[in-house]
Amino acid sequence: MEINKMNNYKRGLITGIPIALGYLSVSFTFGIMAVSFGLSWWQAVLISMTTVTSAGQFAGIGIMIHPGQYIQMLISQITINIRYSFMSISIGQKADSRFSGIYRWLLGFFITDEIFAVATKEDEIKRSYFAGLATLPYLGWALGTFIGAILGNILPDRLMSALSVAIYGMFVAVVVPEMKKARPVLIVVIIAIILSCLFYYIPLLSKISSGITITIVAITAAIIGSIFFPVSDEADNSNN
Repeated sequence: MEINKMNNYKRGLITGIPIALGYLSVSFTFGIMAVSFGLSWWQAVLISMTTVTSAGQFAGIGIMIHPGQYIQMLISQITINIRYSFMSISIGQKADSRFSGIYRWLLGFFITDEIFAVATKEDEIKRSYFAGLATLPYLGWALGTFIGAILGNILPDRLMSALSVAIYGMFVAVVVPEMKKARPVLIVVIIAIILSCLFYYIPLLSKISSGITITIVAITAAIIGSIFFPVSDEADNSNN
């Protein structure tokens, strides 16, 4: 039994290597940006070790530099991170009988988009496999943040500003391929861009905090997309 557990853990560990390398580069940018916003290196690392959410962290530090916006922080983080709850529920249905109790809590904490995508390929998710899968990505995310934050205290301001733009390049790299494959995604993205511009350039709307703006734009674009471009489920497709 112990041998099987170790083999499952090693298999998960190896599978998580590509995810860890990707997280290392992305969290490096987060570390740099966090320090440029006035956070110390240990605060940046603590955020990465206790949240493990790329989009949530980047949105969060933008709100944190304006003290007192707790409601905005709460709403924006719920909007950005609610998908992890659904991912955890989905994976939980494939977890083996030993994957229960406190282990379910750990599953919810370590779940990310990439870990979810890899874990769903398993017919049955063993807790030892999931532990191995989550280990290196978690360490890579924390280590990348640490390196970025330390270099953020050393590198020139001009280079810091240039590197801070890298995160936006990552988001573009994630969105563009989907935009090319699906016209509805392209339209939803355009709607989100237009709404973001309105909240930025219109004087009255520009006074709304970034957290609330992110929430409004994301929900509005998603609702419009779901109304005008509904996706048929497998059952509907089979009936047709």
